[in-house]
Amino acid sequence: MTSVLNLQSFRTKPRVFILSDISNEPDDAESLCRYLLYANQFETEGLVACTSTWMKNKVCPEDMEKIIDAYAGAVENLNKHVNPDWQYPPAEHLKGLIRKGPETYGMTALAGDAPLSPGAELLYSRVIAPSNQPLWVLCWGGTNVLAQVLLKIDDNFEPEDSRRLMSRIRVYAISDQDDTSAWIRNNFSDIFYIASVHGWNQYGLAAWTGISGDKFYGFDQGGPDFTKMEKGWIKDNIQIGPLGSAYPDVKYIAEGDTPSFLYLIQNGLGVSEFPEYGSWGGRYVRTDASLSGLNSNHYSDAVDRVKGLDGKTYTSNHATIWRWRDAFQNDFAARIQWTLHDDVTKANHHPVITLNDATGIQPVRIDAEAGSTVTLDASKTYDPDANDRLTFTWYHYRDPTAIQWWVDAEVSELMIKKLDDEGRKVEVTLPPPEKCSVDLFTRQPVAKGQLLHLILEVKDDGVPSLTSYRRVLIQVMNKELVGGLKPVDVVAQAIKTL
Repeated sequence: MTSVLNLQSFRTKPRVFILSDISNEPDDAESLCRYLLYANQFETEGLVACTSTWMKNKVCPEDMEKIIDAYAGAVENLNKHVNPDWQYPPAEHLKGLIRKGPETYGMTALAGDAPLSPGAELLYSRVIAPSNQPLWVLCWGGTNVLAQVLLKIDDNFEPEDSRRLMSRIRVYAISDQDDTSAWIRNNFSDIFYIASVHGWNQYGLAAWTGISGDKFYGFDQGGPDFTKMEKGWIKDNIQIGPLGSAYPDVKYIAEGDTPSFLYLIQNGLGVSEFPEYGSWGGRYVRTDASLSGLNSNHYSDAVDRVKGLDGKTYTSNHATIWRWRDAFQNDFAARIQWTLHDDVTKANHHPVITLNDATGIQPVRIDAEAGSTVTLDASKTYDPDANDRLTFTWYHYRDPTAIQWWVDAEVSELMIKKLDDEGRKVEVTLPPPEKCSVDLFTRQPVAKGQLLHLILEVKDDGVPSLTSYRRVLIQVMNKELVGGLKPVDVVAQAIKTL
């Protein structure tokens, strides 16, 4: 029988502050419905209705309130399906976090002696409040609320204190939706800022559209499986129950803002301080790799190579999100089921992974010599729903290791050998030194080689099936500095790979 004490627990809750141009179209409301199903994983610190290029002169906080009213009818049941130490916040608490941003477009909110909006006042208080945890500002619309706060911090504090306060801020913006976004990145380049960079209004180029935009924008056709984004699937699996009934019909693409918090989901896959590692919310790398010391702290789209539904390999920024679609849509549907049942045995729950005696979601870090073999043991992994059967899949996530698109030439495959029938325990052999601990261009040996990413994916056979992950970070070492090539060999190898 399922015991709530055996359900997944976490070390910390990310602090989250949401800026949303809710009601310019349905997708913000859709994303808020899904976000509330994960509200026990986050410390939500603000819900601010803002403007954007699509809705320049009004904000709609009342529509946030309506969705939280729907959540109020679901929260009691939701709490029956999570660990007692990680309960969902009361609806009234969340309603108390709703504020208005400036009811004007972009930079006009910074003009003259314009006062801080109520939303900016709340965000300012959250940034300056003492905390050991960063504050994630998720921008689903325009960013003038954030711009107001940064300007006030810059005006009110000495440069050293200003930099210290701004170092607490993490931004994930769903592209640029007003003219303050570029202003922020240009004037406050130290701020950790994730955003797709593309031509104005060319949203089909953005990684976040990988959530559901393949048919609307026409990218990667034949690769993503759209089945669980179809309106019929959404109607049957999502638009049910007290909270699901508040989920609007899709107009353009579903949930364009959702990748911003999928990035923070605590499922063992993503590591929020390292956008280049990849997660349900996509994969991002530094935009500026200048050696001058003046480079920004901005991250923009990376690409993954993913085998699609049609068996072909797709290389795209969108693939960094759609590759996980089946898992995150099943996760969504399972949580909707939690809202329907007050009996923990009537719904499915996530496998809990223990790897090398470490239980949790944090990465397992290993230093290992090139060419050596390491053993990984997940035999203590369990499913809290006692009758579920678990499937263990280990795979080498090569894309985060590559420094450019040349994955086949840059990153050699890890050799993975099962040590039992289920694959709970495996032996992993690293590539030889010449494949993983030499400089990419000079081919000279280095003492500290590549950082290799191995993913353990554990899936149950409940309905819908749920997936948990653990990432293994293997730092390749080469203490003897072996495996380098002579210059003539470097040229020959380069020609061979062309």
